[in-house]
Amino acid sequence: MPQISKVELYAAIRRDHRGGMSMRELERKHGVTWRTVRKALDSSWPEPRKKLPPRATTLDPYKPVIDEILRADLDAPRKQRHTVTRIFHRLVEEHGADVSYGVVRYYVAGRKPEILVESGKAPLEAFVPQTHLPGHEAEVDFGDVTVRLAGELVTCYLFSFRLSYSGKAVHRVFASCGQEAFFEGHVHALRTLGGVPRTKVRYDNLKAAVARVLVQSRGRVEADRWIAFRSHFGIESFYCRPGIEGAHERGGVEGMIGYFRRNHFVPVPEVSSLAELNEMVEQWDRQDDARRIGSRPKTVAEYFAFEQPLLMPLPEEPFETGRLFTPRVDRYGQIPVRTNRYSVPIRLIGKRMRVVLHASHLVVYDQNVEVARHERLIAKGAVRLDLDHYLEVLVRKPGAFPGSTALEQARSAGRFTPVHDAWWDQARKIHGERDGTRALIEVLLLGRHLPHEHVVAGLAASLRAGAMTADAVALEARKAAQAETEPAPAADRLVPGKSSATVTSLHEWRLAHLPADTRPLPSVAPYDQLLRRRRTSGSDHREGEAQ
Repeated sequence: MPQISKVELYAAIRRDHRGGMSMRELERKHGVTWRTVRKALDSSWPEPRKKLPPRATTLDPYKPVIDEILRADLDAPRKQRHTVTRIFHRLVEEHGADVSYGVVRYYVAGRKPEILVESGKAPLEAFVPQTHLPGHEAEVDFGDVTVRLAGELVTCYLFSFRLSYSGKAVHRVFASCGQEAFFEGHVHALRTLGGVPRTKVRYDNLKAAVARVLVQSRGRVEADRWIAFRSHFGIESFYCRPGIEGAHERGGVEGMIGYFRRNHFVPVPEVSSLAELNEMVEQWDRQDDARRIGSRPKTVAEYFAFEQPLLMPLPEEPFETGRLFTPRVDRYGQIPVRTNRYSVPIRLIGKRMRVVLHASHLVVYDQNVEVARHERLIAKGAVRLDLDHYLEVLVRKPGAFPGSTALEQARSAGRFTPVHDAWWDQARKIHGERDGTRALIEVLLLGRHLPHEHVVAGLAASLRAGAMTADAVALEARKAAQAETEPAPAADRLVPGKSSATVTSLHEWRLAHLPADTRPLPSVAPYDQLLRRRRTSGSDHREGEAQ
């Protein structure tokens, strides 16, 4: 028999009593005592359950002592008030109390705010409902999210920019929550929204924007680059109170981050790169435009359609969101950027580079020429090396190639494929360890002029033909590139059952691909004039002899 509530039990007893059942019959049918039947007949609503008196504890005799200490602390200097540990020690030393520290801490945590309210010194916390004008206000914040990136579980940071009137939010995931990500998140959000709020944008006291918080007032000492950035876009900043006390001042974006994380990052997304994840985030933002916030009669998209024309237009000039560094290249061909190191071409050792650090990547310039581009590392103290940067020195030092860190990272990234390894093994068998490795390095140098997939195709073709030279790989790579650009041959030119011969010599390939000769065929007609002149002179000579 399913269990029923006490209200339903009282209703059943009253119904059966109106049907003519006696008290004893009601007791038997419903399995209750006569007191319960009497209470049900007297009132249709059950009496509230009586609360049990609190159980006595070993701290009860000392609670007045703790209360007196807490009241005395109200007038004591702020830095000389009792901590829970000090209260516990006084109870043990002065009063001989046999209590635990946890019991004292639990009582002080609940009693201290009550004493503050009783004394009249506690401020009254109340929230005033706010009305936001369309196109005037927005809120910005970061929230951490966990992502399985390239098979590894990492913590990333979700940037959220939310318009206060419509609730339209734009999100972006970054590897860090530094100033570069802070700026790039703003640029992406403002371009997506198509404008800038007219009055103010509410912020937490992020280090990317605030250099120092002035505790006695709402004033903030802002970072110089942040002042330049918001001046460029015309953003008026408003900073909330520090800590949990100011969370309600930007409650819209706080709730939006929680909603977005619960609905789109559960289960944990698995992606190969942050670019792939941000494409998914943009799709989720478009999906959320169709939802209604609370009891609003319209969707987010409908409110935003009314709000968007009221935003201020964006400036035409771009703003450089990357951060500039000028490190010097060490003897390993690496530059330090923040806590990580990145490789540059080995020819630049000793020179000072100009590095522009973005949220997801960095670009290295030698004067105004780009010489390297790396994906930004998430972990601290890591190193990212590009094998191509070390090829010049490896040609002269082929013995350093097998154990190089750049080679291991190229294998992990998929740039150094099993085809490379197979070709390398065969080349070393034919040419020896040093010359075979040097031949492979010469093949890798082809990647500066040919696409990677064509070089891999050339390696596979030359490996099948047994031609373990860089010239053969270059030939086959160019043939693979030519096969993609040229149309397929006609059917009548293909001979069934016969495959085309693989050219393994660059000289033969050049002879086989000579341009068409459009010159006319040679003729001996001009030489006939010489023959006629010779016959004429010979006949004149014979006539003179006859005379």
